This record gives sequence, C-alpha cells and structure tokens, in this order.
Amino acid sequence: MVGRLSSSGFAGKDRSEPIEPIDRVFGWPNSEEYGLIQPQINSDGIHVWPFNSVLPVDLRFLNSDGRNTVPKNRHDYFELFILCRGATTFLVQDRLLPMHEGDLAIIGSTLYHSIESPPNLRTTLGTLYFDPDLIRSDGCANSADYLAPFLQQDLAFPHILSADTGVPGQIFDLMRMIRGELPGSSLRGRLAIKTYLKMILMLLVNQYSAYAGTIEALRRQQRAQERLHNFFEYLPTHIGETIQVSDAARLCGLSESDFAFFFRQVTGRSFKSYLNQCRVEHAQVALAGTNQAISDIAQDVGFCDQSYFSVVFHKLVGMTPAVYRRRHQSGADHPDKR
Repeated sequence: MVGRLSSSGFAGKDRSEPIEPIDRVFGWPNSEEYGLIQPQINSDGIHVWPFNSVLPVDLRFLNSDGRNTVPKNRHDYFELFILCRGATTFLVQDRLLPMHEGDLAIIGSTLYHSIESPPNLRTTLGTLYFDPDLIRSDGCANSADYLAPFLQQDLAFPHILSADTGVPGQIFDLMRMIRGELPGSSLRGRLAIKTYLKMILMLLVNQYSAYAGTIEALRRQQRAQERLHNFFEYLPTHIGETIQVSDAARLCGLSESDFAFFFRQVTGRSFKSYLNQCRVEHAQVALAGTNQAISDIAQDVGFCDQSYFSVVFHKLVGMTPAVYRRRHQSGADHPDKR
C-alpha cells in the first residue's frame, strides 16, 4: 500500500511495475464514494450504513476523483479506513488531518467528519465498517475495552496512524481475512469474523495506550457503565414493556439529562435508537426460529403498532419482517403469518 498493493498486503515503494486495479486484486466491492455515501446521509447529517442483516460488518473500496466531496456526517457505527492510493485530507470537526498512502484513520460515532481529495487525483480507500454492538453483546465482561480507541475520541484525539508504524499493514491483512469470511452466514464464519475484528481492535488498543487521554477516558467510560448497570440488567427481561427514558433514568437513580449523557457516552447512540435495535434483534430471533404471527412478535418485543414495527425493522435490517422470515426459514414450509 505504501507505493503499491500486492496480493499479500503492503508492498514496498517500487513503482516500476504497473498497478493493478485494487478490486481485481482483492475482489472486494468497489464503489464511487460520493455516489454511495451521499444519498445515505439524512437531514440530521447522520449516515446510515446498509449492513447485511446477518452480521453488521462490511468492507469495500471507495474511489474518488476529488470533484465531489461528501459533506461532513457522523454515524452510529464505527469506521476505519486505509488510504490505498492517492492523497487525501481527513476532516474531523474543525481539524484538517493530511493522509499519505498506507496511513490508517479511525472514527467513532460522535464526531462529524469527511474526507477531501485533490481534484482530478484518483484516490482509493480500503474501508471497514462495523456496529459496535457486535462486540458489546458478545457476553464478555470486558468487551467495551476493545472499543476504547473509538469511544475516547476527544477533540485532540490522534485519528491517523502512519504507515510507518506497521499497524495499518497488519490491520489490512486482518481486513482481508474478514472479507474472506463474509457474509458470515455460518456459526463458524461469524466466530471467525468476530475474532479477526477483535484482533484489529486489540492492535488499536495497544497503539493508543500511550495516548494521554485514554486511561482516564477509559475510567470515565467504566464509571458511566457502572451508573447504567441497573438498566442493562433490567432490559433483556422487560424488552416487551413500555420503557421511557424517565423509567430508565429512575432505575439508575439519575436525572433524565444525566442518564442521556452517560448513555450516549457508553453506547454512542440515543436511547430510542438503542432500544429499537435491541427490540428488532429479539424479533429477528423469533421470526427465524418460530411460526409465531408477526403481529404477536411485534407486541412481544414492545411495538404496540405492527405498521411502525415493520417500518423500524425495515430501516434497521433492510427488509420487511415477512421477507426476513422467508429468507431465514428457507427450505421449510413456514407461512408468513401476520
């Protein structure tokens, strides 16, 4: 990547050989950045990535010719990308961070950002997107520690890792391994993807351990998690009940404003967004594993209105509950009950 890409990862700076198109070398999806990203940014400047419903992880190459710049946006998922070819500037809030070939950038969910490439210079990014709940929900007590470099991004955070550190090359190799396992339709495939993703996150945790704000920020994160413990313990067994922010705040002994602050700090998303995601995940299990009527499933996971349930489900999963059931009960005679 520093110079040219080889099929095994990063190569040296020898440019004497022609560079093959990256998508041919690696077989990843290849998209024009502006045409893909711009239509998915809503009126609040939030980008929603259309993750595969099986596993919320995606990798692809994004190309830009510098003529169109995606406006600054933020997103609930976490992102890292490597500059494979060309030159670009990473815009984070009001900061301008130049990137060189082989450099890696990471961004969490709270900061508005974009990239800006010189006009008429072809730029290619190798990108990895993932929903942090994939790591948070794996049942391990210290899962959030893997996400520390994404959660502790203050206004002075060093988002760029130079190719010279060697870390971007190691991460790119792991990205290739993840891509080889997608879409992760088998239990083994999902386990492999999570393992490779955790290896990437561990590399980042080690790299950012020297960052002055990380240790104290992680402690703040842990204290915030402790404040919300009662709610996270309560939610799984009460998912079908009406739960307002005021109810959750009362469970934790906090004011609504304090609860909202700590909740965003821990999860990187709003209370409503998180609650809907949890409810839809419970619904996915019921749709795939039972013949229960869709209207009953909607009620069971806390949606009083089936139409609204279908709208939220489609937004998060990318298909209707009925289509999801058909796809995940294929090969069996399971009617779409409503």
